[in-house]
Amino acid sequence: MPTNPAAPETGPEPTDTRPTSPSSDAPAVPLPGVPAPAAELARVAAGRAAGALAGPAPLRLDDVVPAPEQVRPDPASDFTLSADAVLRVGTAGRDVAEQLAGWLRPATGYPLPVAGTIEGGPLTLTLSPADAAVPAGAVAAGAVDDARLGDEGYRLDVTAGAVRITAVTPAGLFHGAQTLRQLLPAPVESPTAVAVRWAVPGGTIVDRPRFPYRGAMLDVARHFFPVEDVLRVVDHLARYKLNHLHLHLTDDQGWRIAVDSWPRLAEVGGATAVGGGPGGWYTRDDYRRIVAYAARRHVTVVPEIDLPGHTNAALVAYPELTPGKVAPPPYTGTEVGFSFVDPADERTYAFVADVVGEVAALTPGPWLHLGGDEAFKVPADSYRAFVERAQRLVAATGKTVVGWHQLAPAEHVDGRVLQWWGTNGDDPETADAVRRGARLILSPGNHAYLDMKYAPDTPIGHDWAGLIDVRRAYEWDPASHVRGVPAEAVLGVEAPLWTESVTTLAEVEYMLFPRLPAVAELGWSPRGTHDWPRFRSRLAAHGPRWTTAGITFHPSPEIPWPPTTPAHIPTQPTPPTPRTPTTP
Repeated sequence: MPTNPAAPETGPEPTDTRPTSPSSDAPAVPLPGVPAPAAELARVAAGRAAGALAGPAPLRLDDVVPAPEQVRPDPASDFTLSADAVLRVGTAGRDVAEQLAGWLRPATGYPLPVAGTIEGGPLTLTLSPADAAVPAGAVAAGAVDDARLGDEGYRLDVTAGAVRITAVTPAGLFHGAQTLRQLLPAPVESPTAVAVRWAVPGGTIVDRPRFPYRGAMLDVARHFFPVEDVLRVVDHLARYKLNHLHLHLTDDQGWRIAVDSWPRLAEVGGATAVGGGPGGWYTRDDYRRIVAYAARRHVTVVPEIDLPGHTNAALVAYPELTPGKVAPPPYTGTEVGFSFVDPADERTYAFVADVVGEVAALTPGPWLHLGGDEAFKVPADSYRAFVERAQRLVAATGKTVVGWHQLAPAEHVDGRVLQWWGTNGDDPETADAVRRGARLILSPGNHAYLDMKYAPDTPIGHDWAGLIDVRRAYEWDPASHVRGVPAEAVLGVEAPLWTESVTTLAEVEYMLFPRLPAVAELGWSPRGTHDWPRFRSRLAAHGPRWTTAGITFHPSPEIPWPPTTPAHIPTQPTPPTPRTPTTP
């Protein structure tokens, strides 16, 4: 039974850290019996007096991960969130405001109602005292350059009287809300009310992503993770402005998504997992729930159906797909490269068409991942012919083909994206595919694979691509990593987490954190902001946040964590034997 619990930038503008004056378009905030301009002056003066008595905000405006493109602090304009605060937003941004209020209500204990504003102009979300008059159209005038911010950028203005986020799209507004969340004290992650001063450092942030594709992959095939675990991973991605969740749904050890036209794929192929553990699969409603939850957080789900190799679970369910037409035994080990569907049988292509057609129909995003790696037993000519036909079947669904970089020799189809996971950046075959029109997602195994151990004594994970500590995850450049591939051909970056040795949500989090924010910064922040000493300092402040939020993480000795008690995971006495893939 199924388990169902519930345009790259070239040269950023330099960061300006000089204090600036409060915004001249600050909202009017009338007080009873006082004319509006005087009321604004009175409120600002009162806020500054209170701030002076309480001290500055505990955070700096640039204490954000990923690093913003531009930061202009104004320490004289710190904002203090009060119990009478209201979120004001137009209809298009209301859902973002509701999510922001949902993040802040538990720890502050404040009601934080969401109210409407005047429609028109850029999307604007304002957090201010209840009696502040904030006409959205007037506030937004001249505050945001649509062309500059693009689809995901935002501007955050913090004055003593209000916090205002402006953006062109709800996605940009959401990213700005995540930045505001980070600028509040760490106890904001508490599930229960905490008595602290909720101060936000004053100034302005103007921010946008470097790459359009920023993601992580969760392998749910080697070990199955129930829906609630996947939803929590979505939240982790959204927190750090990652916008794609790649789900590795099928492999030798398990088939994890129901396909109506081939029901035994899930019922039989989904019953196993590495080490003989319990299997499971997602019903169509489960998958829809994941997709919808992610979409609300501006994360696009990228489903992967791995073909022609990594298919033992499918072959157990449907022996007619094997070259010998005999069912193999279920597989619960971790070796790779031994299984494949029959590339010479028309029944195989009917199977591919049915599966990608159903998965595409359930997936509103533009991508469908075809896998394509480690089909070692398929002759090169047969492999290429299979891939070319399978690519066309994916394209026929209206989706853009994504595949591991082993697809490179195949004929190009419009829009094709190769996910590069090598450990040697000298890859002429991939560079040739790019010259023929392919774009790349960078996932180098020795920098971005989050199933690699941090250190020799890490209790879970692999080391075939080397040890990946936080600095190694951070110190590389996606735009120049593969020789012969121009920066404009790089769509973005993705951090895969394979789960041969990862069995629980706590272990997933342990391998994600603190490396996931490092990869997120590579994908979001301008190259000119990348600075390891400053990054490790900013990242250190997130340890207390993760602890407060109940997020398990590895307390890396590279990071100067403040005093805290991070969660640990128990050592596995007999970890599974890791796979040993072949890389270029």
